[in-house]
Amino acid sequence: MKKIIARIIVVVVAQFILLEVNAQHPPFYNDIQAFKKQDSIKFPPPNGILFVGSSSFTKWTDVSAYFPGKTIINRGFGGSSLPDVIRYEDEIIIPYKPRQVVIYCGENDLASSDNVTAQTVVDRAKQLMEYIWNKLPNAQIIFVSLKPSPSRRHLWPKMIEANTKIRDYLKTKKNALFVDVYSKMLNKDGTVMGQIFLSDSLHMNAKGYAIWKRALDPYLQSNKAQ
Repeated sequence: MKKIIARIIVVVVAQFILLEVNAQHPPFYNDIQAFKKQDSIKFPPPNGILFVGSSSFTKWTDVSAYFPGKTIINRGFGGSSLPDVIRYEDEIIIPYKPRQVVIYCGENDLASSDNVTAQTVVDRAKQLMEYIWNKLPNAQIIFVSLKPSPSRRHLWPKMIEANTKIRDYLKTKKNALFVDVYSKMLNKDGTVMGQIFLSDSLHMNAKGYAIWKRALDPYLQSNKAQ
């Protein structure tokens, strides 16, 4: 009986320790570990085009099919904000040595708190991009504008302000592009195209991604450009 009790205690203690260890992990730790496991099986070739950011990229699971002849590495992880991407930049950006880094992030920053301003997003975006250039000086950064998600209509003024400021900042950089998808997702009368979103009015369907493809395709380099 004592042995059984001792074994139960050992199991309970082990589970408690495991829970404590997991609780100490930073947000999205498991997502990053999944990327690392994927890399251990087949590491992406250098000089690819890295997509990094939040769930708009995570859910673009067939992104490579949209850009044939181009080496696409998708490292979007759902729900992430700019501080999350910054936290993991040495793990999911720098090691791949991409020639182009396509960023979509900032929308969740604004949605996380009323205290997050457009300037907060701009400052965080600058921090991320400047770090990338410091480590990968030849990499071109393409920042995709924040999109007009219908479920976040109250944040549109902040999104427009952040988009404008990031666009103006990137105009001062030689190896950077700002790709506007915000205006391309609106009807002629200025209303948002509701039919390009999923039922959550936040994430896009294939029609929405087709708009992003047309916006990005002219700027993504083919494999021959390596």
